[in-house]
Amino acid sequence: MKRIIRGKEYDTDSSTVIYKRSFGSFGDPTGYEEILYQCPDGSYFLYSVGGAESKYPSESIKRMSRKSAEQWLSQ
Repeated sequence: MKRIIRGKEYDTDSSTVIYKRSFGSFGDPTGYEEILYQCPDGSYFLYSVGGAESKYPSESIKRMSRKSAEQWLSQ
């Protein structure tokens, strides 16, 4: 997935997965995934997707600072 946020491209295909969390099982309408990525330039973003009844009913990308990424990892 590609998304442009404030003039910067965030692309799951050209970025590196740092960590992945899954909640629920495959096909669970309340289940979802959160994947932290690092772009080639060192910036971070969180890709999320889930079932129709989850907190991520559609794909989304949220840019993150290094500090926010570290906090997310420590949760």
